[in-house]
Amino acid sequence: MPLVLLLGPTAGGKTALGVALAERLGCRVLSVDSRQIYVGMDIGTAKPTPEERRGIPHELIDLTPPDRPLTLHSFCALAGPLIEAERRAAGLALLVGGSGLYQQALGHGLLPPAVPPQPELRLQLEALDPLVRWGLLRSADPEAAARLHPADTVRTVRALEVLYGSGRPPSQQQGRRPPPGPVLELGLDPPDLRERIATRTAAMVRAGLAEEAEGLRQRFGADLPLLRTIGYAEALAFVDGRLDHDAAQEAINRRTWQFARRQRTWFRHRHRPLWLDPDAPLAPALAAVRSIAGYC
Repeated sequence: MPLVLLLGPTAGGKTALGVALAERLGCRVLSVDSRQIYVGMDIGTAKPTPEERRGIPHELIDLTPPDRPLTLHSFCALAGPLIEAERRAAGLALLVGGSGLYQQALGHGLLPPAVPPQPELRLQLEALDPLVRWGLLRSADPEAAARLHPADTVRTVRALEVLYGSGRPPSQQQGRRPPPGPVLELGLDPPDLRERIATRTAAMVRAGLAEEAEGLRQRFGADLPLLRTIGYAEALAFVDGRLDHDAAQEAINRRTWQFARRQRTWFRHRHRPLWLDPDAPLAPALAAVRSIAGYC
């Protein structure tokens, strides 16, 4: 019973294709997105729409409030039983998302460190300047630091938490246990990605991104680390008058594009997907799934 991974950079069309595949294959979509796990972060994370979720059930979304971070280890513990249930019910499990480390863990058996969250340490680390914080990680674990951008507060803090909590570099704690059964990787990476990003950002702004960001700030406080992630930081800068509408939107586009480029590098170095035609991806995706799963 195969595991099907649909991956690629953000804004590349994975959600729509995942829904189309699930409709044809009679399965659910298992989301593999490190921000869509948080309740209330809907617009800024491009969560599947209510219509998409009504038509096709989506799992591994809305797992925890934004002020209660979920470690990769905990995410995998939740995902494992769902994957097995899907394999039994549908004959396969369909994982859709652009979080490369999560895809590695679920699709390639990467075993994340089982170090529990340490709230007091996190508060101290989050108070540091991002470059100082990233420099601490680089000095202790250059390999782990090389995989992270200095502005990636959530993952840098988690890596340092693992380092200080266990006394061992995170990069030395990641074993592998390959999943049972075949794994099929499908990739989407359209050449007009930059234009797609701009279109999606404009749609997010129209849908109320600034209001969502302000609502999260009022509920959880301005120091919530996830409010410094792409889209939310720029939206709050607009709310506070530090950026005008156009500048905030352009800043989101720029930061998203930088993130997408890092995703492209990750997927092309750590995965070997069948790269699909972005203009007509469904037919070759179905053919590949049916070939590996034995569908008729």
